[in-house]
Amino acid sequence: MYSAYHQVTRVATREDPMNEKTYFNLYTSGLGYVNRVRTVTPKRGEPFLCCDIAALSGAADDVDYVRFDCKVTGSEARKLIARCEQAVNEKRKVLIHFRLGDLYVDMFTYSKGERKGETGVSLKARLLYIGLVKIDGEVVWQAGNQETEAEADAA
Repeated sequence: MYSAYHQVTRVATREDPMNEKTYFNLYTSGLGYVNRVRTVTPKRGEPFLCCDIAALSGAADDVDYVRFDCKVTGSEARKLIARCEQAVNEKRKVLIHFRLGDLYVDMFTYSKGERKGETGVSLKARLLYIGLVKIDGEVVWQAGNQETEAEADAA
């Protein structure tokens, strides 16, 4: 199960601290499996870490998955996803509790395969926060838990 909620953020600039801008931040959180961990190197700009999350949705006895293509932007999230990359590549089940921000829809055209030439849709977001990491059902990291954090550092 995942949820969406919003939070209001007020930001003042150094040039004009009295002129605050208000932003409505929409967050999506839930549980999901991590797939396709990769580093993307754009033509311009710095390389960045990405992953897919197959978020669990629906009844526990009839689970559906919602796929998110994520740019990993949270500093702790970057460390954790980088640590999980080998487990993901080994096809182990990496389950996380996550928080996403800046969700948007990206339309694209398939360039190969059965759907070549068809239009596809991808949900994209920024992975901001990870509260829990399980690998093959075993908790290896949990936010605020010093023991699991030390174990994750050793892994």
